[in-house]
Amino acid sequence: MELIKLDHTLPMAFSGQVQPVSDVWHRELSFRRGEHVLIEAASGTGKTSLCSYVYGYREDYEGTICFDGKDIRRLKTGDWAQLRKRSLSMLFQELRLFPGLTVWENVELKNKLTAYKTHRQVEECLERLGLSDKLRTPVGKISFGQQQRVAFVRAICQPFDFIFLDEPVSHLDDANAEAMAVLLKEEAEARNAGIIVTSIGKQLPLNYSKILHL
Repeated sequence: MELIKLDHTLPMAFSGQVQPVSDVWHRELSFRRGEHVLIEAASGTGKTSLCSYVYGYREDYEGTICFDGKDIRRLKTGDWAQLRKRSLSMLFQELRLFPGLTVWENVELKNKLTAYKTHRQVEECLERLGLSDKLRTPVGKISFGQQQRVAFVRAICQPFDFIFLDEPVSHLDDANAEAMAVLLKEEAEARNAGIIVTSIGKQLPLNYSKILHL
């Protein structure tokens, strides 16, 4: 996938309301493979909704969203399965981890589906983010900042043309945010992938090709 295009997209919940000027909603907007994009937003302006729309979890929006010219509302279940396995990765704000499973088990759930990384490569990613001593710890027993890093490693254990990260460093200190950014940049460059990051405050430290205001 090379291009994600939004054409006058707007959450239906905002329909008929007077909205602040946005670089995203009710615009023609494209995300291109290889770009690094930051979307700055206030709480309640729809950044998480945007991620859910692009990932196919929700359709309660006006306008269209297209992948390489194809309206995503026309995609079938099998199409979405392949896209989420090979082309599109998502780190949701709420992380969607399994608290009863260990750090390792949570990451391996994705890696077994994609067979993208070796066990040693997964271990190296977790080590680089300071999680090497937590591999056998249930996710529900580690901090939210540690959980963010686990969810991030899980998100990169697959091929992708685009990766969306919804407030990925909200609970990380500067050192851990920098470590995540370095690893993300390496992984995206290896795939020539586009990176789209949302933020309502603390930002993932990357050199962004464009910054949008939601």
